[in-house]
Amino acid sequence: MKAVVYQGPRQVDVQEVPDARLEKPTDVLVKVTSTNVCGSDLHMYEGRTDFEPGRIFGHENVGEVVEVGSGVDKVRVSDMISAPFNVSCGHCENCEHGLTNYCLQANDQEGMAGAAYGFADMGPWPGGQAELLRVPWGDFQCLRLPEDAAEKENDYAMLSDIFPTGWHAVEMSGMRPGETIVIFGGGPVGLMAALSAGIKGAAKVLVVDRHPDRLRLAEQIGAIPIDDSKAPAVDQVLERTGGRGADRGCECVGYQAHDPQGREDNATTLNDLVSSVRFTGGIGTVGVFVPQDPGGPDELARNGKARFDFGDFWFKGQQMGCGQAPVKRYNRHLRNLIHEGKATPSWIVSHDLPLDEAPNAYKRFDAREDGWTKVVLHPGRTS
Repeated sequence: MKAVVYQGPRQVDVQEVPDARLEKPTDVLVKVTSTNVCGSDLHMYEGRTDFEPGRIFGHENVGEVVEVGSGVDKVRVSDMISAPFNVSCGHCENCEHGLTNYCLQANDQEGMAGAAYGFADMGPWPGGQAELLRVPWGDFQCLRLPEDAAEKENDYAMLSDIFPTGWHAVEMSGMRPGETIVIFGGGPVGLMAALSAGIKGAAKVLVVDRHPDRLRLAEQIGAIPIDDSKAPAVDQVLERTGGRGADRGCECVGYQAHDPQGREDNATTLNDLVSSVRFTGGIGTVGVFVPQDPGGPDELARNGKARFDFGDFWFKGQQMGCGQAPVKRYNRHLRNLIHEGKATPSWIVSHDLPLDEAPNAYKRFDAREDGWTKVVLHPGRTS
């Protein structure tokens, strides 16, 4: 099968690799029809993780079931399914508590919890930027899609990761209907957080970024764009909230955050959120942070530490939730919103491309070229 294979920093190739296949009775084999390039893929693409050359990218996957193991009861051949990026068994203590993002069985590294397709330190699972994908624990993992799966495929493609992740950021912030929320980062996850906040009844949604294409997309769903290259973001947020600050905030950037001058600082968005959110407000952090970052700009960052303004955070009595999203907690409900026309997350998709164009897509998405806001790859499709 063809697959997008990591070769080293800023180099991926589309290669022929051995076909994915059933390995256990509970496996499901999927012919991938849509697979997204995610902003978190760029951490690995840029060489900022220990992702090994030769591995396959891709954790946002939709496709058609072509084979099922003898132990699979619910999923059927020809079903269209969405596969959560969290690989999870469904039976361990964490999974039974709904914490599929920290499954205790799916990651074979000692001392680790949580697994994902095609992701550094998240277990041995090959990614889905390929023609075929093996989905373990298939009955538990596969979310079956309704009859409009082909018609709304780009919407359902957002269910594997970014739509649930944006929703999770808002959930962790504690936002209630009628409150104001500020979202730092207008990439795909930040835009999904903005969409989620609107669906959940936010009175005002502010999105902080400096890329005009992202800010235009935020404005299209009724969010207020905050361009932090024009003036300090905190000042703009306070001005738009009567000096009080937003009720809630979301961090959707992660450890490679940069200030408007281009200096990398892994604490910059966290500290701006503390300053932008009111006393006793809440913050949800879904941007990726890592225990070690060999490519970090200083010794502190290289050891996964940040200069966080904990004194201000504590003094303001704020709360923060953090971590990857437990996709299965949300994806069924978000699927229903898409099916009933209440959510159209595909509005962020800028490019639908065949798998063969992945190397160019990675290059241009990584460069933050204007208009490259979300790339969906389609194995089997020609240019």
